[in-house]
Amino acid sequence: MKKIQMKTPLVEMDGDEMTRILWQMIKDELLLPFVDLKTEYYDLGLPEREKTKDQVTIDSANATLKYGVAVKCATITPNKQRVEEYNLTEMWKSPNGTIRAILDGTVFRAPILIDSIKPAVRNWKKPITIARHAYGDVYKATEHRVPCKGKAELLFTGEDGSEFRETIYDFECGGVLQGQYNKDSSIESFAHSCFQYALDTKQDLWFATKDTISKKYDQTFKLTFQEIFDRDYKAKFDEAGITYFYTLIDDAVARVIRSEGGYIWACKNYDGDVMSDMVSTAFGSLAMMTSVLVSPDGKYEYEAAHGTVTRHYYRYLKGEDTSTNPMATIYAWSGALRKRGELDGLSDLVTFADKLEEACIDTLNDGIMTKDLVGLVSEGYPATAVNSIGFIKAIRKRLEAKLA
Repeated sequence: MKKIQMKTPLVEMDGDEMTRILWQMIKDELLLPFVDLKTEYYDLGLPEREKTKDQVTIDSANATLKYGVAVKCATITPNKQRVEEYNLTEMWKSPNGTIRAILDGTVFRAPILIDSIKPAVRNWKKPITIARHAYGDVYKATEHRVPCKGKAELLFTGEDGSEFRETIYDFECGGVLQGQYNKDSSIESFAHSCFQYALDTKQDLWFATKDTISKKYDQTFKLTFQEIFDRDYKAKFDEAGITYFYTLIDDAVARVIRSEGGYIWACKNYDGDVMSDMVSTAFGSLAMMTSVLVSPDGKYEYEAAHGTVTRHYYRYLKGEDTSTNPMATIYAWSGALRKRGELDGLSDLVTFADKLEEACIDTLNDGIMTKDLVGLVSEGYPATAVNSIGFIKAIRKRLEAKLA
């Protein structure tokens, strides 16, 4: 079979531990035999990040700005234990956080659905995509433990010499303080990314905050979204036959539970962090959750939503058999290849990505799956656990049949 040709490279970001092992298996079995794969390769494994003082992460993000499409393996964000384990000179920042900041992007996460695993919410029939604003708020907050009685104030000193000062609370005892922020430019980028992704995927867009309580902070998000929608996207949404609406976060939760799914739910940073885990678990497994970072100007970085599967990696190093689910990582590759094909006008590359995903779903619907999914399968459906390479080879068999 003649290999499918590519015009423009993908940015390939390799990663850590068990997902790094799966990464190579996927390339060897499902990609390289069929595609003349062109990538600009960056090793984001922790040893290389240490060696380059994390410059490799910055370089990979800048390459994504250049080429427009990237695919990323899961990576370690080091804590104290990892600093000692890998003999690091510094507790390097999250690669995902660094890449998000450089791309100014929004994270979209959606579940992969199969017939044999039913959502915990019985009326969910279509995927729910969580759009998380991955900047600021509690994740960039300044905190202080109040030791005694005293007055806490919010103070802003403008560059022009103006000043704003307001009492937060007169403490009659000890307590705790937290100050958080966001930026107009980041909120605007979040809004553009959400509207553009909704148009790209032809899905309705919901946005929810708590502006009735947070009358300045959350209301800024609400008003920014509405202004940008009315100015730049309303006509495009009407033409595409999709809708945008805003509601309070508590109302959104009730609507989500009652819905069939099939839309994008945009959330602020913390809400998106929590709700994406809730949605993925209710649909079945975090290992069946796709993730794509989208910048306001249409740059895409695809990855799995889960981590590096450390426990399986330690077993792998001992020579033990592992049954690690590669689905989200395969879908990161298929998503990136599809987007590359769309941008470069390569219909055969788009078709390959579609058929790769079909082969994955067919394999699971035939009951061949990794151990994490077997316990989730509904009664009456087949389910046979295989190891990681056995699962990938079963996908390859079906992929070859589809491409023949």
